[in-house]
Amino acid sequence: MSNPPRLPDTFGRLAWSNLAAQSAEQIALAAAPIVAVLTLGVAEGQTGVLQTALTLPFVLFAIPAGLLADRISRRALMAGAEALRAAALAAIVLLLALSALNLPLLALLGFAAVCGTVVYSVAAPALVPSLVSPDLLPAANARIELARTIAFASGPALGGALVGWWGASLAFGFAAALSAIAVVLLSGIYEPARAPSPRRHPLQEIREGAAFVFHHPLLRPVFITQFIFNTGWFLQIAVFVPYAVRHLGLSAAGIGTVLTMYGVGMVIGALLATRVMKRIAFGTVVGLGPVTGFVAAVVMALTVLLPSPWLAALSFFLLGVGPILWVISTTTLRQSVTPPRLLGRVSAINIMSYGARPLGSALGAIVGGLWSAEACLYLAAAVFGAQALVIWLSPAAGLDRQPDMVGDEVAVRC
Repeated sequence: MSNPPRLPDTFGRLAWSNLAAQSAEQIALAAAPIVAVLTLGVAEGQTGVLQTALTLPFVLFAIPAGLLADRISRRALMAGAEALRAAALAAIVLLLALSALNLPLLALLGFAAVCGTVVYSVAAPALVPSLVSPDLLPAANARIELARTIAFASGPALGGALVGWWGASLAFGFAAALSAIAVVLLSGIYEPARAPSPRRHPLQEIREGAAFVFHHPLLRPVFITQFIFNTGWFLQIAVFVPYAVRHLGLSAAGIGTVLTMYGVGMVIGALLATRVMKRIAFGTVVGLGPVTGFVAAVVMALTVLLPSPWLAALSFFLLGVGPILWVISTTTLRQSVTPPRLLGRVSAINIMSYGARPLGSALGAIVGGLWSAEACLYLAAAVFGAQALVIWLSPAAGLDRQPDMVGDEVAVRC
């Protein structure tokens, strides 16, 4: 029996840079609010300003980042984004040393650092297909997601520990060093040259990317499913902590343990993804994530009738393991059916589906305020049911195998 093909060394540099970049992001995101409260003494209402600054770049700069990713070298764009993040984090360290840091400066520099995150997140999926062969795309995407998952699971704890044990300067300095390492790793990647495309008005190019996604029979239901999923996920998250305290009788430590199962599920899902995608029809894997999300929401709703922390933990585990398969399979799908010249813009539009997150949070606040957290959990189960229905009624769920890679000659309806 022959050994499975090995991912090329140049992709290995991308994977390691991704781990460094994602870890830098998570450590800094964890450290920022802690520093705001403990060092700067800001009130709860003011931390909302900081959180807004740390999420706004995903809405403002995803599309411009996608446009840049289709116009210039994606490797160079990612290296520049990480250099921006490293500079912003280093500036925070300097201001802390000078005792000159305040909330506006922390929010401004945090905003700049997250801009780097947005650019990296948009350009990386667009770069991967130029580094590996089509048959290795699932394995490559699983490797990328595993790094993101490890950073997501360990970064916040590490960031909090660094601030608590050695101070904020070391936490931000360590994150800045990780971003610098990511820049060095990216500098050693060979990116094949792309055929130059004619320059047009930016709005026309953005419209071209959007038209491709929303007219494509496979990508349109994927986007709709992801938008609905994010709505249901943040609807549930918005009420879980007070619900867990009041109804499940969990302490702060118990809540942390239950939430940790989400990261555990993500890691296991990422580790199993390549094997699962080799043994199950491609479309079935695409549909697994939404169905698992629906099952997880139903399990969480069951805790209303059967108040059990074990059921809540199972729900979060399922919400980690299933959707990771969704991310890996749908990323592979987008990379396969999207012309290379559009990959940056299509990746950016995918990130725009995160705009459903504040919608879900607001829905949780309204329904929870007018009725109860229990009503939110029932509504979340219905929302998760809707997203599973959307994808299973679409052509994407019927795919027997990963689609063949398309070229730039594919026409786009505008």
